[in-house]
Amino acid sequence: MKDSSIDINAIRQGKVRSLVGVNLAGVDLSGAKLAEADFSQANLSGINFAGADLRGATLRCNLRGADLTGADLSGADLRNADLRGAILSDARVRGASFAGAFLEAAACSGLDLSGVDLRGADLRGANLFRAISIGADLAGANLSGAELSQANLEEANLHGAVLRGANLQRANLLCALVEGAEFSGALLTD
Repeated sequence: MKDSSIDINAIRQGKVRSLVGVNLAGVDLSGAKLAEADFSQANLSGINFAGADLRGATLRCNLRGADLTGADLSGADLRNADLRGAILSDARVRGASFAGAFLEAAACSGLDLSGVDLRGADLRGANLFRAISIGADLAGANLSGAELSQANLEEANLHGAVLRGANLQRANLLCALVEGAEFSGALLTD
């Protein structure tokens, strides 16, 4: 249930920047201008942020099942955010931090995660088909059962990552750091 004291139009227009602890579950904020907004501790489960401008926003909150399709998350802080089942396809995430984030079963196919901080993130069962992750930091991340076929993990840091049962068919692991990574049951052939 959404907070009744919230002016959705003011939020959509970017007139409200501090949204700490707010409940906007299921609200449609597609295309909203929310650069630099602070959503710390907010409940944004099921929210529609498709095409929204969230550059530099603080999104350390509940984003379960959120639609972030085509959203601009450049430089956003999503550390320890709950993004289970979220849709991030075609989102822009350059310079964003997802360290420790929960991205279990998230739809991230084709996402450009190059240079993004995903240290210790939970990506179990995430769809990263054809994702570009050149130089991404996935140290200690859990990618068990993730769909990584045709993903570009060139120069990615996979030190200590868990890729148990992950599909890495036709994935590019050229110069990736894989020391201490666990690949048991992973599909690695064409």
